[in-house]
Amino acid sequence: MERETNYEDQRVSIGSFVLESGKVLEEVELAYERVGPKEAPVILVCHALTGNQYTVGRSEDGWWEGLIGHRKFVDTSEFQVITFNVLGGCNGSTGPLSLDPSRNRPYQADFPFVSVRDMVHSQKRALEALGIDRLHAVIGGSLGGMQVLEWGILYPDIMEHLVPLAVTPSLSAYGIAYNAISRHAITKDPEWRGGYYDHAHPPAAGLATARMIGMISYRTDEMFQKKFGRKVIGKPEDQHTEAAYDVESYLKYQGQKLVGRFDANSYLYLLKAMDHHDITRGRDGTSPIKKIKANVLAISFKGDLIYPPKDLENVFNLESMAQFYIVDTKYGHDGFLVEFEKWGPLIKERLKEPSKI
Repeated sequence: MERETNYEDQRVSIGSFVLESGKVLEEVELAYERVGPKEAPVILVCHALTGNQYTVGRSEDGWWEGLIGHRKFVDTSEFQVITFNVLGGCNGSTGPLSLDPSRNRPYQADFPFVSVRDMVHSQKRALEALGIDRLHAVIGGSLGGMQVLEWGILYPDIMEHLVPLAVTPSLSAYGIAYNAISRHAITKDPEWRGGYYDHAHPPAAGLATARMIGMISYRTDEMFQKKFGRKVIGKPEDQHTEAAYDVESYLKYQGQKLVGRFDANSYLYLLKAMDHHDITRGRDGTSPIKKIKANVLAISFKGDLIYPPKDLENVFNLESMAQFYIVDTKYGHDGFLVEFEKWGPLIKERLKEPSKI
């Protein structure tokens, strides 16, 4: 008999929260999506940079609806899946858009810097508030994969499985360089105004440019050539500001699309959190990976420029409880958002292993 699938789209309060920096955020809330029967084992999904809590979605498609749902690779008739919008995000969780209770106005650039570890600690508090103290699995890619690694190190005793995708143990100089260009684009936009911009007039050009930069790094040159080639849609000799080639039009579209749904300050704060990501930071002695007790299924994607597969492989290739796979794809880093038939079965098989509780 199939269990009824429930759906929640709510916020949970975790009260005051001390950040890794020592600064304190008051009245913190995390927005979350919860799908699946509440008596079922819990799978926590961690989202990427411009993702949100809507992995499945209800009014519109979720960003991982090709992987998660009824009778899909992560089956919401067998598991309950919870995703939080990260601390510092802009989809309902406490972040730069939130009201600073001490000043009765939005934080904007007064929001303190947060780390990936802060995100994980806040989610642990939120799960406790929801009455959840055990996880069957923690899954996520990119910034979500950073959170997955930290979950396994910070709370090694509460989950059975870790599935980090499209991530590395620390962000490389190459990744930081891309983030630096994106930051430059936003902070040099005249409308940014030091982070205290009018939300009716955000630094749209800077944020759109940052997104365009990101899109180049997320895909391979082979994919760009295959999808766009040199297809002409305008007159190359006419204007500097008009798209003459199909690839230009695509990048401009992606930039404007993000402007319509994401806050520039949140984008900047999350980029900083990614730059700061290094699982060895501040940890002396034994490799932090040795602290992980969960079974690990680590998945990388061929051609990933920002998170080279070899870096994740080198971390887990000697761990007895770990399996590592490279997915053959032309999508590069974005492989964790597409072609689910190539790697979804790996996750489905891993999740069949029962909880030990």
